[in-house]
Amino acid sequence: MTVSLCVIAYNEEGLIRGLLDDISKQTYPHNLTEIVFVDNGSTDTTADLFLSFANINSDFLRVCIRNQERSNQANGWNTALSNAMGDIIIRIDAHGRIPHNYIEECVKEIENGENIVGGGRPCITQQNSDWNNTLLAAEECLFGSSIMSYRRKHEKKEYLSSLFHAAYRREVFAKVGGFNENLGRTEDNELHYRMRKAGYKFACCPNISSNQYIRGSFWGMVRQKFSNGFWIGLTLFVCPGCLSILHFAPFCLVMGLIVTAVLMALGISVIFWALLVLYLIFDIAISVSALNYNGYSKKKLWLFLMFPILHFAYGIGTVIGIFDFVPWKINHPSRKGKAAVRRVKHDVRNNTIE
Repeated sequence: MTVSLCVIAYNEEGLIRGLLDDISKQTYPHNLTEIVFVDNGSTDTTADLFLSFANINSDFLRVCIRNQERSNQANGWNTALSNAMGDIIIRIDAHGRIPHNYIEECVKEIENGENIVGGGRPCITQQNSDWNNTLLAAEECLFGSSIMSYRRKHEKKEYLSSLFHAAYRREVFAKVGGFNENLGRTEDNELHYRMRKAGYKFACCPNISSNQYIRGSFWGMVRQKFSNGFWIGLTLFVCPGCLSILHFAPFCLVMGLIVTAVLMALGISVIFWALLVLYLIFDIAISVSALNYNGYSKKKLWLFLMFPILHFAYGIGTVIGIFDFVPWKINHPSRKGKAAVRRVKHDVRNNTIE
């Protein structure tokens, strides 16, 4: 089977070299592997790194490079899908790393009858320092990344609601189409929702795994959480079925504190203090449990303060996203997103390797 491995990137010169090295060392036959790179308007040397990879790795079936003006991730992924020609399409984030047998293991599972396969995707840090390990603990533990099981390694095959760095039979995109370009951050949620509605299952396999780099600074993580929450708020009105109740936990915390603060101003204070104490109990418990994650350090004592900041950033983002929906809908008509989905469906059906 031929494979199209797709990567989109924007200003990723600092991280993508490791992924390019991983791709060049894949054990699956290179003459059956197509690489599709999309540079999403980078202003650094990312496009040059893609070109250098193509010049050095001439043994691949094809290295396709597409340069386009700055756009959102959904548009970048649609460009990659429209240019992919393999029987299997694999999506890898530019912030990711994959083992050298990644393609080989994905192909084995699909040849055994699966339509969509992947594995756990634990986070990693670019530098091994006490502070970076503290950021990793904040992202990986219960309070940071929730209980979503597709983020973690699995000991047996399980069928989940979504996967990171997944491999798809070509027919999946030919049937459901591409990404809704109206969405940002939640484009995966909406696409995978349509795939589940079409009857496809997401097989999380123990022999498949990958990694994702966390943000390199705490305030970078805060901005990321705010953006995630913002798009959850917008997506609530576009595709509520693609979201779970866990996506709204920070929103419920923020709204709960706001409502109970109003009640406290009216003379009813017990509910506010009960909610705050309950949250602090969980915060302390999770922070203590994370102290020894990847080795103890005094910097992990900051987790007690980091968790509330991350949760409030996410929750406030959701509140703003919900109230921002009406002007967003006017400026980004849904027909544009649906047209992009149909366009990719047509391209995937018609672009194949002869």
